[in-house]
Amino acid sequence: MMDLHTVRHTYEATGPFATVYLEGRAPGEDAAQQVWLRWNDLREQLAEAGAEQATLDHIARALDPQEAGAAHPAGEVQTDGRVLVANDSGLVLDERWDAALGAGDSAQWSGAPDLGPLLREQAQSVRLLVAMTDKHGATVQRVVAAPAHDLDADAADEVEGTGHGSGHQPRRGALSHKQIQRHAQEVVQQNQRDIADHLVRVADRWHPERIVLGGPVEARTALRHELPDSWQDRYVELEAGGLDDERAQEVLADQLRDLAEEISQERARSATEHFEMAQAHGQAVAGSTQVMRAAQLRAVHTLFLEYGRQAPDEAEVLAAAAQGDSALAVIDAAVTDGIGASLRFDLPDEAT
Repeated sequence: MMDLHTVRHTYEATGPFATVYLEGRAPGEDAAQQVWLRWNDLREQLAEAGAEQATLDHIARALDPQEAGAAHPAGEVQTDGRVLVANDSGLVLDERWDAALGAGDSAQWSGAPDLGPLLREQAQSVRLLVAMTDKHGATVQRVVAAPAHDLDADAADEVEGTGHGSGHQPRRGALSHKQIQRHAQEVVQQNQRDIADHLVRVADRWHPERIVLGGPVEARTALRHELPDSWQDRYVELEAGGLDDERAQEVLADQLRDLAEEISQERARSATEHFEMAQAHGQAVAGSTQVMRAAQLRAVHTLFLEYGRQAPDEAEVLAAAAQGDSALAVIDAAVTDGIGASLRFDLPDEAT
């Protein structure tokens, strides 16, 4: 589940709003021109819907690579996609947007920002802290993964262990080598302890859902043993893939997407069970009208959205739920109008 307070500031702005989604596409030499042509098509749609000129100009400036202070070069927009929300005062949201393949560009002119697609994607995203390790150190990356989407990875951290020596163990069993062998083991253990310490520090700040360990089996096994008890049931080991070459990176990316899908499905099943349990105890409502009433009363504990199905008046319901600091989850079961909510308290009779 995710907290809607992360987008509350967007909903607190004064509308109406233009919401623009630009899907990610393969970049090309004419990326800037292509983005501009795509924006012009959406601009015409928004103008026909009644969007104000000032609002359209704010989005145009954000997408113009020649504009001073533009946050994203056109090539980056082309590759990653983007969602922008603006009113007549300025830009109120500018986020990377990793739409499902073929989702297309879209634009809405409405009284509330149309953030449903973005929030569904974020609710399904999975944070993975990936460590590709060997005897000497590790390459560590923070990766945000979602099923059927490109990975969003930060720059890699190179972690070097403080153990002295090569970590190489002699193959022969001569007595004279025992001390060397013991020292080599101590070097590997110290290096993995240093890597584990780094992982825990990052995890404490970033809160990943899994730590992913890759690399030679001996090194990753040693690293696993150095993880604290709190992470012993929240790590995953990969048998293949890595950062050594393009093919290894492709294998790693596929494995991380598979892992994200598994975690996302588990999360959706858990959310569905939560909603159905609340329904069984009379602590939930379903349907756009009922959920909107509950959100207006600040009674919504968690808002549940069907994946791939937009609810009637969804933008307005999301805005009301965000004002009440509700949580949001995506479920894998059909619900009236594609939207439901668990409640903090019973609604007055006239509200139900």
